[in-house]
Amino acid sequence: MNTQTLSEKPVGEIVAEDYRTAQVLRSYGLDFCCGGGRTLEKACTSKKIELEQVVAEIEALNMADNTEDNYNEWSLDFLTDYIVNNHHSYVRKMLPEISFYAEKVARVHGERNPELYDILQNVQLLRSEMLGHLQKEEQDLFPQIKELVSQKKTGSVKSAILEALEEEHDKAGDLMANIEELTNGFNPPQNACASYRVLFQNLEGFQQDLHKHVHLENNILFPKALKLEASLN
Repeated sequence: MNTQTLSEKPVGEIVAEDYRTAQVLRSYGLDFCCGGGRTLEKACTSKKIELEQVVAEIEALNMADNTEDNYNEWSLDFLTDYIVNNHHSYVRKMLPEISFYAEKVARVHGERNPELYDILQNVQLLRSEMLGHLQKEEQDLFPQIKELVSQKKTGSVKSAILEALEEEHDKAGDLMANIEELTNGFNPPQNACASYRVLFQNLEGFQQDLHKHVHLENNILFPKALKLEASLN
């Protein structure tokens, strides 16, 4: 791929074609999930990042063996199961733990570090948003996608539903962006206790998982489901 081709591609499409590029984009703070519709050039411009440098790192990946899973080639029913078994289960496991530590650290250290109260509030909002979101996908959307894969006409994926889910992805992404800012990039104070550090580590891990989770749905699963449905009509 030459510079012009890459620069004009949406970042979500770049990652969909080769998930190894996610590491490059993430290292520059470029959003490939909620902001996946922007071209690489626009994404770099918004962050005042040298486009040629990012392109060079992405193209360097082509010189190495592609050992990452190619999610773009997976069947949609397999992809939905992967998302549930890996990302949904991760969210359900980590949110209670993150909430526990957020409450504990705010209670003990909030008077001295008032931003911890804001972190706790964002975590509580995130927990409420995410758990309802997972339920919608598992009970409504994913079964419909599986029916489409089996070529049953009863399956239906409405673009309005997908847009609503993408808006919820944006809300979760915004909450995590708030948390990242409040935590100074997930960097605890030098004198932070163990619970303080565990909270920040868990939040950083949650953000990384959320980016991949949202990418798989926004940039691969949802567009392909709409395309499959159109092909059956």
